[in-house]
Amino acid sequence: MIDDSVPRRYRTAAMHSESIPLAARADGALARAVSAADTEEASAAETELYRRFAPRVRLFGLKHLSDRAAAEDLAQQVMLVVISRLRAGQVRDPDQVGSFVLGTSRMMAAGLRRVERRRAALHLRFDSPDERVYANDLSLDATRIAPCLAAIRERERTILLLTYYAERSASEIADALGSTPGAVRVGRHRALAAMRECIEGGKTS
Repeated sequence: MIDDSVPRRYRTAAMHSESIPLAARADGALARAVSAADTEEASAAETELYRRFAPRVRLFGLKHLSDRAAAEDLAQQVMLVVISRLRAGQVRDPDQVGSFVLGTSRMMAAGLRRVERRRAALHLRFDSPDERVYANDLSLDATRIAPCLAAIRERERTILLLTYYAERSASEIADALGSTPGAVRVGRHRALAAMRECIEGGKTS
């Protein structure tokens, strides 16, 4: 059944394609099925669209990103955007959905590369043996802090360094790490708890 909310120029093509199995439909017909209505067929069309295009996005990610995990993340993020835009009727020409997927892949891969570059810069800055933070008379003994700092997870160590050394806010740290302010605050809380336990344990040993 064709939804009246679908633009008229798509209705004829949709009616002719209704009897064709989803897996055999052209990309454009499949995209129109996603945007036609919130029906069981639309849900099945989304699944088929993901099956058809996600491997292509994953290959694109393997070529342009750092590793397989990043490529997998790219595929999921791109297909979520594409399907969401199709549902909202925001893809101008469903027959060109392949080009839309490619353009979205390029844009999101560029964003992920920027995040990777920021992370690399942070690691170079804060994990370099040339960087030194000298304790004053009021500070805890650095010989007790260093092993405790090294014992926590790399991400949480970076959050502590950005918070107390670089004096960055949770929002700024979230932007740098590709995370959220809430996740940064949780990570900082866990890191401080681990540091406190480690340092206090050292006092009694």
